[in-house]
Amino acid sequence: MTKEEIFAIVEEEDVEFIRLQFTDIFGTLKNIAITASQLEDALENKILFDGSSVKGFAPIEDSDLYLHPDLSTFCIFPWRPQQGKVARFICDIYRADGSIFGADPRAVLLDACKRAKDAGLNIFIEAECEFFLLNTDDSGEISLKVKEKASYFDIGPLDMSENIRRDIVLNLEDMGINIKASHHEIAKAQHEIDFTNQDALSCADAIQTFRMAVKTLAKRHGLSASFMPKPFGNENGSGMHFKILILDKDGNNLLEENKKLSKKARAAIAGILHHACAVSLINNPLVNSYKRLKPGFDAPVYVSWSSNSNRSTLLRITGERNNQIRLELRSPDSATNPYLCIAMLVYSILEGIEKNSALEEAVNENMYSNEITNIRKLPSTLKEAIEEFKNSHFVKEKLGTHIFREYLSAKENEWDEFNNAITDWEIKKYLERY
Repeated sequence: MTKEEIFAIVEEEDVEFIRLQFTDIFGTLKNIAITASQLEDALENKILFDGSSVKGFAPIEDSDLYLHPDLSTFCIFPWRPQQGKVARFICDIYRADGSIFGADPRAVLLDACKRAKDAGLNIFIEAECEFFLLNTDDSGEISLKVKEKASYFDIGPLDMSENIRRDIVLNLEDMGINIKASHHEIAKAQHEIDFTNQDALSCADAIQTFRMAVKTLAKRHGLSASFMPKPFGNENGSGMHFKILILDKDGNNLLEENKKLSKKARAAIAGILHHACAVSLINNPLVNSYKRLKPGFDAPVYVSWSSNSNRSTLLRITGERNNQIRLELRSPDSATNPYLCIAMLVYSILEGIEKNSALEEAVNENMYSNEITNIRKLPSTLKEAIEEFKNSHFVKEKLGTHIFREYLSAKENEWDEFNNAITDWEIKKYLERY
């Protein structure tokens, strides 16, 4: 949209407040709310904020940052009042001298997409987003006491949240996000909503919008939404699977050659697998993330790929939509920062293709059924992921020194906090016995 079109919509739709949104390096959506009277300043990129107050952003001696709205992301929140409506832009962040702020995760993904396009690649992604809808207790706190017993693809009345999913989907489509499917997932109170095919940047923007909508609309229905990867010990965790399509500038599928996996596809897969452990700290960013990556819980454990529908591998080949070949990455979880996660995915694909990387043999049997010793494992704890991340020149170069340093420091602190915490398990196990 043009600025003139946006001004016209704001006036015609009685938009009173506009949120200027951005994402911090840990994937948390932030915003500044302005009134419609300040829209002109916003569209002239004159709205600034204190970057030193956002963890991992700017030092206090160089803290003035400016929000540049991406006009294509303008939309009205359909769940807000019909009088005095609320709209939003997703923004890019710039310094006072007009340069791009390198610690903006969206800027990292923008750069990755530009480099891919310069290399003749157009990368499209379908995201499959899983989450939990949980009850609240009498004090309004989120609770793990779940009444619902539904499982995979169940319907009401077993699935007690059909209407909430319906509300979420309708609201997202009102905001211009096209939904492919929605359903109850395997775990109790777990749900999945899948997006249709879109370019890498639009996919990351949609994921952030989706998270905001899910949490807001769940509250309106008296529940709380959680993107914590694994809240229940004996249930599946929440992943964020990506189905990846790579096209050339003429729209041809680069993954396919004579209806078989192309050389570029094999090199792209090799690039993804090569850096899988190093980017695990981004794809799986929490202590809790590694409780999901265990055998038997529909999540990958080994750095492996499958040429068929084997869902026990990290990456598999899917054949769908007139047998059009796609890659499916299954390791990221629902807590990942989508901008950094997808940026590292794009960079891994690029490096694999540029280097014509050799691909190891596919694994087409169930990898949970036997102990496997000849294939690398993904990190099994946040500590292991930290070490892989810390030692990766690839990650440091692609993220930039600032994000790399701040992100690493925060995750090291998180691991220290976890190790110093006394858990409920320890209390139950040891308190009376010793």
